[in-house]
Amino acid sequence: MAESTAARPRRARKPVLDAATAGAVDLARAAAEEVADAGTVGEHLEAVAEGDRVVSHAFACLLPGYRGWRWTVTLTRASRARNVTVSEVCLLPGDEALRPPQWLPWAERITPGDVGPRDTLPRKADDPLLEQGYEAVGDDEADALALWELGLGRERVLSAQGRDEAATRWYEGDRGPRTEIAENAAAPCSTCGFYLLLAGSLRQVFGVCANEWSPEDGRVVSADHGCGAHSETDVEAEPEAAPPAPLVDDLAVDELDLVGPADDADDAVPAS
Repeated sequence: MAESTAARPRRARKPVLDAATAGAVDLARAAAEEVADAGTVGEHLEAVAEGDRVVSHAFACLLPGYRGWRWTVTLTRASRARNVTVSEVCLLPGDEALRPPQWLPWAERITPGDVGPRDTLPRKADDPLLEQGYEAVGDDEADALALWELGLGRERVLSAQGRDEAATRWYEGDRGPRTEIAENAAAPCSTCGFYLLLAGSLRQVFGVCANEWSPEDGRVVSADHGCGAHSETDVEAEPEAAPPAPLVDDLAVDELDLVGPADDADDAVPAS
């Protein structure tokens, strides 16, 4: 059987540290001190081979606020040449460097809680959580709702992914069953008279609380959520204790001020 003549991919050869460029530490330091502020180039940290006869020297950065950063000087020399030259000088972060978080566009950085009363979010033309109102999704109830909503001027409605993510977010949030108020409730919201079912397929799991005495009033809650304002639960009323009889001390003497008419008020004399 003939051997395959297809060329095998060659492994990248690891560059070898060039002795001449690796030994030119003084040249690298002088190049770094020419760029940096006086006294901000620290000790020599390492020399790393970047390629054939290309070596980067790293020096500690002593600039305030740049802990873990390095002055990096790249040196090189031509083939069969003895003279080492400076290729570039830059300030690079090390493994322990203090760096700002990665920059994100405003549209990706903003979170739901950041939207203020005067803010307007950009429209997402390809939002996976929405779909065209006339597009069939395979769910008979969802399709009927989408077609009906089309006549109300809504160009797009929730997609199946949008409903699933909303349901997961609500159920796992503070309106679901795994919260302190729900775990201490005597009965679930599904048996409460103030529980209003949502329309569509979400009505199987969610509703809206309509009890003004409940901390969840006007909010979406899961059917197995609960609170202490359930319409059908009650607590035993404690009987009111009779007021104690007044205590009368017959042995003490109470002094009273006997006051006559208003014009004789200044002449009042104490009497026992």
